[in-house]
Amino acid sequence: MKKVAVINVIGLSKRVLGEHTPFLSKWAAKKNIASVEPVLPAVTCAVQTTYLTGKWPNEHGIVGNGWFSKEAQEVQFWKQSNQLVQAPNVWDNIRKTNPDFTCANMFWWYNMYSTADYSVTPRPQYRADGQKVPDCYSYPADLRDRLQAELGTFPLFHFWGPKTTIKSSEWIADASKKVHEWHNPDLMLVYLPHLDYVLQKYGHDEKHLPKDLAEIDKVCEDLITYLEAKGVEVSVISEYGITNVERPIHPNRVLRDMGLLGIREENGLELLDAGASKAFAVADHQIAHVYVNDKSELAAVKKRFEAEAGVALVLDEEGKKKYHLDHERSGDLVLVGDDKSWFTYYFWEDDAEAPDYARMVDIHKKPGYDPAEMLLDPKQKLIIPKIIFKVLKKKLGFRMVMDVIPLDATLVKGSHGAVNLQDEDKAIFISSQKHDANIAPTAIHDLIMNSVLR
Repeated sequence: MKKVAVINVIGLSKRVLGEHTPFLSKWAAKKNIASVEPVLPAVTCAVQTTYLTGKWPNEHGIVGNGWFSKEAQEVQFWKQSNQLVQAPNVWDNIRKTNPDFTCANMFWWYNMYSTADYSVTPRPQYRADGQKVPDCYSYPADLRDRLQAELGTFPLFHFWGPKTTIKSSEWIADASKKVHEWHNPDLMLVYLPHLDYVLQKYGHDEKHLPKDLAEIDKVCEDLITYLEAKGVEVSVISEYGITNVERPIHPNRVLRDMGLLGIREENGLELLDAGASKAFAVADHQIAHVYVNDKSELAAVKKRFEAEAGVALVLDEEGKKKYHLDHERSGDLVLVGDDKSWFTYYFWEDDAEAPDYARMVDIHKKPGYDPAEMLLDPKQKLIIPKIIFKVLKKKLGFRMVMDVIPLDATLVKGSHGAVNLQDEDKAIFISSQKHDANIAPTAIHDLIMNSVLR
């Protein structure tokens, strides 16, 4: 078997590969580069699972970064158990040919409780006193301890939130080098998230993007050079390209206006009650799953969203089949935004009644994805001194809320998830293998498998 590494550089596309990525551009020129046709939805969990299983979302069951659990009657985002994936992973299939094969999964999603030999993923500690403490999870369990002894604590707050920087990608790359040194896996999967941050916050803004491109290029140079010097065949892939957006769409406010949304009030603030709603939406970047509990309202909901500005597609049962999204976890309808629009989870009409979690980084409570979590609220005066004071209170043992996230969705300038893209905005795959200039996302599984076994 050949030693292989697949490095997932989020947001990398032909549009951004160029003068600001000198190493990757020179390295890619010696390889074969292909555009990867998008998965619907083109979001992290669905795309990665399609790559790793060779199956579409209607077969592997990952229909987004989150969905409405009909058993629990609640929206659940960013779960990590690999048991949610309903198809074998590439490492399982390689083992059928070679039982001695080993795999290391460094931060690709559905990382926990899989059959990979070595794995590391973000996992903060949620302590009884309310603190969220940076940490990660690993298998074997002592791998986490060994990595953090060598590299320091995983920089969780640089991985997600307003404090995101290159530090999290640097840590993952350095940890990948350590795992290779210690265990020498046959296949190493590495996730480098850095471009996701700048592109969603600012879009293709020349004031911000060049610096971040140069930073991720340097991380890639260090990691690829290290691995190739060890005889590892390296491929680089991305999950999606990110395009500029200018129009947020609020599907839950539309459904509220139709009298279909269930709202509960607690402490003077509003909460979305999905289980009690006749219809509600789970927003996920440029797609939204609309669950219609009262099926008599289905036709009216479909007609209403077909007339909504910025909604490019409203997929019913036939439409979901066409796009491989006909799965029990999907909404009764699936909305797809046009190239300038994206969907928020917002359901309140008055910001004064927004739930407390809305102004915080809280990826598990929010009934949808919230890219505004990467921004600080520009309406709050002296916000940095406020944050310093809050952190000091926290260290002194006082309870506090880090309510610094804006509720203005127009601040978000980049998004992804839709499928009607120009070629330069599609995900890319760079490798030594021969392949077509355009490849299906389901083909990545076989390309990885073939590169290991040839």
